[in-house]
Amino acid sequence: EADAPRGLTDLAADAGLPKSTASRLLGALERHGLVEQQGERGRFRAGPVLVRYAGRGAAGRNLAELAERPMAALAEATGETINLAVAGPTGVEHLAQVESRHFLGTTQWVGRRVPYHASANGKVLLAFGAARLPEDSTLEPLTSRTLVDPILLERELEAVEREGLASATDELELGLSAVAAPVHDETGRVIAALSVSGPTLRLTPRRIGELRPVVIKQARALSKQLGHRPEGVHAQ
Repeated sequence: EADAPRGLTDLAADAGLPKSTASRLLGALERHGLVEQQGERGRFRAGPVLVRYAGRGAAGRNLAELAERPMAALAEATGETINLAVAGPTGVEHLAQVESRHFLGTTQWVGRRVPYHASANGKVLLAFGAARLPEDSTLEPLTSRTLVDPILLERELEAVEREGLASATDELELGLSAVAAPVHDETGRVIAALSVSGPTLRLTPRRIGELRPVVIKQARALSKQLGHRPEGVHAQ
C-alpha cells in the first residue's frame, strides 16, 4: 500500500515481527517475485508478480476481478477451460480459471507455474515482451512436440506478434492444446494472456481457427477495462 519502497526495519515493525523473521520472509517472497529489493541492502517494493496482478490504473480493482466477465463470456462461448496468466520470475503464473463444462477437461492451473516456451500463454508473454527467457536457459523438451530449437521458437514468436494469437498443441503435455491472446494495459503494454485450453481431440487445428476471433474479442474486452484504447484496430 506504500507510495514508496519501505525498509526492512519499517516492514518488521508494521508486521510486529523480529527483523530476522521479517528478513527471512521477505527473502522467500522475493524468490517468488512478490517483492523486489533495490540493491543488496536496499528498500523493498512490490515485485513483478504483484504489480501485474494488481492491474494498477484500473480504478483499484485487481486484474483477476476485472477478468471475471470476459472469462465467463469466453467459457460460455467455448465450453472449455479458461485461464488468465501473467509472467512470473521463472515461468507463466496462472491467476484465475473458469472450469470446462465437459467431463474431460484440463487440470486446475491456478497457483501452478509452467515454462514459457511450451505454453500458449507463455508464447504470448514472450512475443509481446512481457517476459524474457534467460540467455543461458535450455528449452526443456516436455513432450516430443515441444519447441526446443531457439531459432524455430523465435520464428513462432514473430508470428504470434503479427497475428495477435498463440497456440500450443501437445507441447506442454501430450493430449493438451491451448490458444491464447494478449491483454494490454492503459499504456499499451501486454501484462497478461487470456487462454482457452482443452483436450487436443476437441481443440483440433480447425477448432482453434474457429476460436481465434472469440479469444481475441474477450482479450480486447479485458484490455479495454484496463484502459487500453488502441487506434486503428479492426474487428477480426
